[in-house]
Amino acid sequence: MISKQQSQTEFIILMASLMSIVALSIDAILPALEAIGVSIGTTQSTDNQTLITMIFLGLGFGQLIFGPLSDSMGRKPIIYIGFGVFVFASFLCVLAPNLEIMIIGRILQGIGLSAPRTISIAMVRDSFSGDYMAKIMSFIVAIFILVPVVAPALGKLLLDNFGWRAIFNSQLAFGAIIMIWLWKRQPETLDTKNKIRVSKNLFINGLKDFFKFKSSVAFTLISGFITGSFMVYLSASQDIFQNQYGMVEEFPYIFAALAISVGFATFLNGTFVLKYGMYAMVRAFMIAFTGIPILYLAFFYGEPNPNIYVLVSFFGIQFFSIGFLFGNLRSLAMQPLGHIAGIGAAINGFVSTIMAVPIATYIGSFIKKTASPLFMGFLICGCASLLILAILKKVNKTDSLSRT
Repeated sequence: MISKQQSQTEFIILMASLMSIVALSIDAILPALEAIGVSIGTTQSTDNQTLITMIFLGLGFGQLIFGPLSDSMGRKPIIYIGFGVFVFASFLCVLAPNLEIMIIGRILQGIGLSAPRTISIAMVRDSFSGDYMAKIMSFIVAIFILVPVVAPALGKLLLDNFGWRAIFNSQLAFGAIIMIWLWKRQPETLDTKNKIRVSKNLFINGLKDFFKFKSSVAFTLISGFITGSFMVYLSASQDIFQNQYGMVEEFPYIFAALAISVGFATFLNGTFVLKYGMYAMVRAFMIAFTGIPILYLAFFYGEPNPNIYVLVSFFGIQFFSIGFLFGNLRSLAMQPLGHIAGIGAAINGFVSTIMAVPIATYIGSFIKKTASPLFMGFLICGCASLLILAILKKVNKTDSLSRT
């Protein structure tokens, strides 16, 4: 729901800002992973990658709590509760004496941040539907992508001048500003007639309802594969660019340039999706997503890393394809779930995230000397996603014939 005083543009920017707290918590610490590792007594790059993947683990499980509750208690109160958990977790990270406490803090950060991340999507579904919802989601993601563009550079600036703990403090300050904005300007989007009474079967009933929609299940699984392959890049990018290529100072700017590739594609999607439709866009760019790593591996599998410009070019094209997938996949999954938007967003986010974490952890364990395992991961996840699309098409065709 958008009030008379609030423009659609403000709604889009606010929803993007809610999602951006998550991106800031992930991407801003990338340049500081080595410094954090030294401070808490670990120098293993795989341990440092854990600080990225564990926040996703928290994001996955937190959604199962906050999503259903938001269908009963309203969207805004649950976001405030989640941010409170994030504040506590951030202080735990700042004071962490060892890796174990830092991991607990990062998981709790993810649990807290799952509220604004998931519920912002439910708020979009409360307010829009169909291809127009995909358009709004595209513009939200396009703005949201600006945070990964600047976050590593901001993290590096804070690291160099104030130490790694200042990065966590900056996240708290940014989040507090967004919470005040939400409180003052955003009306509650959950219609009273759509509120679901709190009960022990709230989640179970929502889960049964979710699985009635084959398209929601299929596009959620595809989201898991795409998110997992992208999460490998997020957790391993620091190792690839700083350690394999020795580009310590240049890393934030390379990361920003590649984030722009995703953002530009997402922005274009906001225009194209109304012309071609969500499904056609997903099918076309899933083929592109799968074809790019085939080309890379044909040239460089079993070989040393190529020139940095070649690698960045392949990454840029790959992420351009991803930019057309993220918003459309989420919108396609949410389309039939307007009556259970909170629970639907929670299940969608949980399944895709819980799929993504082991995918990222497993593939990331092979990235030691070259970036080739990352492209192998893109290929495997792309093939699995295309297979799901084919099965869904066959199932829909069979259902259509059975009704005629």
